[in-house]
Amino acid sequence: MTASHAPTPASSLARLSLLFAAVALSGAMLAGCGGGGGSGAPTPAPTPVPTPPPTPTPAGPLANNQLTGAIDFLHDPSVIRQGTTYYVFSTDKDASQGGFIPIRCTSDKVAVTDCGFVFATLPAWVATAVPAATGVWAPDISYFDGTYHLYYAVSSFGSNVSAIGLATNPTLDRTDPAYAWTDHGAVLQSGSSSDFNAIDPNVAIDGTGQAWLSYGSFWTGIYQQQLDTSTGQLLAGGARTHLAERLSSVQYDPVEGADVVQHNGYWYLFTSWDFCCTSPASSANYKIVVGRGTSPNGPFLDKAGVALAAGGGTVVLAGTSAYAAPGGQSVLIDPTNGDTIVFHALDLARNGVPVLFMKGIAWPSDWPVIGD
Repeated sequence: MTASHAPTPASSLARLSLLFAAVALSGAMLAGCGGGGGSGAPTPAPTPVPTPPPTPTPAGPLANNQLTGAIDFLHDPSVIRQGTTYYVFSTDKDASQGGFIPIRCTSDKVAVTDCGFVFATLPAWVATAVPAATGVWAPDISYFDGTYHLYYAVSSFGSNVSAIGLATNPTLDRTDPAYAWTDHGAVLQSGSSSDFNAIDPNVAIDGTGQAWLSYGSFWTGIYQQQLDTSTGQLLAGGARTHLAERLSSVQYDPVEGADVVQHNGYWYLFTSWDFCCTSPASSANYKIVVGRGTSPNGPFLDKAGVALAAGGGTVVLAGTSAYAAPGGQSVLIDPTNGDTIVFHALDLARNGVPVLFMKGIAWPSDWPVIGD
């Protein structure tokens, strides 16, 4: 957010007015004593001009974006690495983009290119399940049971008539003859009478190979259920666990974008708080928040020991005067090439264009810190 400065007190203004009057009077007296204004007359003292304080230079992860190429108009990225290539899946921009669920690629975490779309058209089941849906939101890419699983959401803004679908692919390499996305329909749905919103899916795989689907946005927060790894569908009879919620005093319960990962014996739940997409863009207050626990099912506690399900959360990254509203994050735990976090933020120099960031992430004292 742009820094503001307190007004000068009235007493200070009065003192400045007296000072300026005295300087002006002194200058007039010196000029009158010069005897005709010749070259030997003293030069009047200049009126002092207050020096404005310097504008602070943004620091930290949002001080610069090393990425180049296809990084604009991107929300809710999800990242995975196959071989030497990082693949980033994200929310649709609009109906004119040429497909559904855009894919970006980078091999060096600098140059980003377009790598096509998952679907040429919306899957047929969407029209019946969520008639108002015109695009796909917040996809999540994971790998288990020998297959890449892409969970994705369809909804309409401000509604919890929503659904999470699943598509799979044996490879992410488009040059591989086996490359083909297969859609498996809806995995989970919510309606106007539901106490949750079936969007923002995220999959975590635990040490025993079990898969857990976290989801939710507003509407009482984030939930989790177990998946059947052989089908990718919800495990029949599985319990629903409440992972995160804002305090009841926070209007609309603005918490979403769950991402559950494991590091050094802890499980971490990253979420996005508040609002991603206000107008003007400088007023958007999205931020990345985290809690940790010893199980992928929670409870997740913040640094103060408050459970995320009770409104707790430790802020990892908030906006600056250069980039507002960072969020929609995805963390890739990668012992080979280093852990990475991707997220979007609004470029205030370009009227709030959402852009992709990809940064390293470190874990001092087993709490995440995003690199510069």
